[in-house]
Amino acid sequence: MDNTEPTRVRPQTWSDFFGQPSLVKSLKIAIDAAKTRSEPVEHILLYGPPGLGKTTLANIVAKEMGVNIKITSGPALTRAGDLASILTGLDENDVLFIDEIHRLNKVVEEALYPAMEDRAIDIILGKGPGAKNMRLDLAPFTLIGATTQAGRISAPLRDRFGLVHRLDLYEAEDLSQIVLNAAKKLQFEIDTVSATEIAKRSRGTARIALKLLRRVRDFTLVEHNSVSSLLATKKSLDFYNVDEEGLDESDRRLLSAIITHYNGGPVGLETLASLISESVETITEVYEPFLLQSGFLAKTPKGRITTDKAHTHLKLVK
Repeated sequence: MDNTEPTRVRPQTWSDFFGQPSLVKSLKIAIDAAKTRSEPVEHILLYGPPGLGKTTLANIVAKEMGVNIKITSGPALTRAGDLASILTGLDENDVLFIDEIHRLNKVVEEALYPAMEDRAIDIILGKGPGAKNMRLDLAPFTLIGATTQAGRISAPLRDRFGLVHRLDLYEAEDLSQIVLNAAKKLQFEIDTVSATEIAKRSRGTARIALKLLRRVRDFTLVEHNSVSSLLATKKSLDFYNVDEEGLDESDRRLLSAIITHYNGGPVGLETLASLISESVETITEVYEPFLLQSGFLAKTPKGRITTDKAHTHLKLVK
């Protein structure tokens, strides 16, 4: 069993999972209905920014169903045979979780279609004119796909999922509960005010909240003899360059670059990526979701622009 810290603090049941209320209710209904009918849960597609709990939800679904879960990723499935090997190894009603499902190659994706619809997979035996097609029947199973880029999933694949849900950035109240729950598992005493301070600086993302909690714990251990307080928490977060709005050094560098080099924008993505030495994918997948939602950045037809809120926060004027 994996006893690493990320695994130890990961929620195992619904009572441990905070936030995403509509999604959770939908999954609970689907699970209860499937168990009543003694069937697998319908195939599920989860999408949204990274770090919001897609893998955690897949594990909870499997646990609530009382079945095993097999975890893989789109890039790892390079051949249809790789997929066949995994699918034929599943027991009845098991869960197959494919992370980064938008990165499946076309051959593997097409092999997945009959598996999802007909519980069968076609295997090609041999090569050339003598090749034969063999169809293997599969045990009933649930596919849970996860992606940060729902737009890159083909319509035929998306349409085969019975449940499609977006995970949204978390409210500070939910993140505070996530921090308190994880701190208890880590045997680190922290008060509600300190947990709220961590939550406020976590960019609406559970993974970041847990990462900051571990940094606060380490800093408090070394600098404050493990005596937690709001002051110690603030000093910890300031030391790691996470400010009161949750912006880290990379966020501030991106916003500052637009303001100082382009007078607040607009600036195109390619230009911005070159300016701060980051890839376009990193900007759109890692930085932008929070900066847009929190009102520091805006999209226009001509490119990205910084807002008055960003100028005020960074104390930079156009």
